[in-house]
Amino acid sequence: MAISKETKEFIENLIQYYTDEVSSYKQIAEDFVPEIESVSDTTFGIIVGNVYSEFMKTYQNQKKTPDLEDIQEFNKIMKDSSSLIKKAISEEGKSITTK
Repeated sequence: MAISKETKEFIENLIQYYTDEVSSYKQIAEDFVPEIESVSDTTFGIIVGNVYSEFMKTYQNQKKTPDLEDIQEFNKIMKDSSSLIKKAISEEGKSITTK
């Protein structure tokens, strides 16, 4: 089985949504300083975790379970999008320091 076109588009839209709202997730991460070592890495993890959770919910809502191929395809989508997510986190930090 492979991820459906609709689910793939849903994942891509989620990535866009979470990168557009990166300041909210960065604030959550900053609330855990000094317990965490990297605000950027924690923000990245929050975003990936949220997208993964929504990905799993789409299967749950369809009363399905993703197979290994689906999980691997999800991971590839996330890896391919990691530079976009990191850029959003980095740029959000620059906008705060320049205000």
